[in-house]
Amino acid sequence: MNSAKNASKPAKLTRNLGLKHRNSFGLDSTAELAYEITSANQLPALMKELGDKKLTWRALGGGSNVILPESLPGATLLINILGQEIIQSDQEYSWLSVGAGVNWHEFVAWTLDQNLPGLENLALIPGTVGAAPIQNIGAYGVEIGEYIDSIEAFDSSAHAFVTLSQEACQFAYRDSYFKQNPNRFIVTKVVFKISKAWQARLQYADLAKQFAESSSSPSAKQIFDAVCTIRSNKLPDPKVIGNAGSFFQNPIVSTEQYEQLSKKFPNLVSYPDIPGMRKLAAGWLIDQCGFKGKRVGPVGVYEDQALVLVNHGGGTSTDILNLAKSIQEEVQNNFGIGLDIEPNIL
Repeated sequence: MNSAKNASKPAKLTRNLGLKHRNSFGLDSTAELAYEITSANQLPALMKELGDKKLTWRALGGGSNVILPESLPGATLLINILGQEIIQSDQEYSWLSVGAGVNWHEFVAWTLDQNLPGLENLALIPGTVGAAPIQNIGAYGVEIGEYIDSIEAFDSSAHAFVTLSQEACQFAYRDSYFKQNPNRFIVTKVVFKISKAWQARLQYADLAKQFAESSSSPSAKQIFDAVCTIRSNKLPDPKVIGNAGSFFQNPIVSTEQYEQLSKKFPNLVSYPDIPGMRKLAAGWLIDQCGFKGKRVGPVGVYEDQALVLVNHGGGTSTDILNLAKSIQEEVQNNFGIGLDIEPNIL
């Protein structure tokens, strides 16, 4: 997937590059040194150069899950490695090799065009393929980690490319080995393992409701379309109003704590998790604290979904984080529950 032509071509450098259109919050941010990475083979020489100059660096994909400061000193690596192909197939599985810079939603649509269902519940999640496993993105009962065979990344500590198996990635709820080791790995390629024994996954209420009156099981394409409709109705379009989707993780509590809370709050919204645990709806908790639709200067909480923080225009990372802190404090005071921020804060 990395051509020989790109291998010898150094990464393109742009100085003082504005990143307003490279982050879904639409925050004004300037990268002192922005390098466009179109091939994994550009990384060893570049990372050696950055190391020799003792420059700080960070990798940036689609910018859909980050909060950018007004200035990014040092080097910002814009990961634009493209390419996707079926590399192996047997009676049970198909393996797909995908460049880290590929648009996630477009990749999901492509898998359905190739008659490789499985990822349809993850439709319309913004961002790139390379960034998706770092957060272990998930939606409607499906997490990306379930479908990953291995990940190729440049390990800045070892100054070498490494391949991590699914097990080595240590996927957990909105977590991974990459997230636990920030600014160490640069994901360059993801290999997916898609089972041919497909089954519709409709356990989430919003999705089940879409097909409640249907006499037959929906196809993967129908689920894909339904997920797109639900997400479009619930979440604002970043092109219209700046946001990073769900801003807080749904907190996971013990069954005992859940039962205590549900006695006090009978309408508490939750979902089953692993045995002995329940996942609470962070959006419901925030809504109960009166934040839904609330505006604080240029930022606020989306009027149709309390889990989403928005930039109405001119907001900064400080504005967003101050609002987030207020929400965290109120939820803690009212429910005794801590909320973790989902986007990465650079």
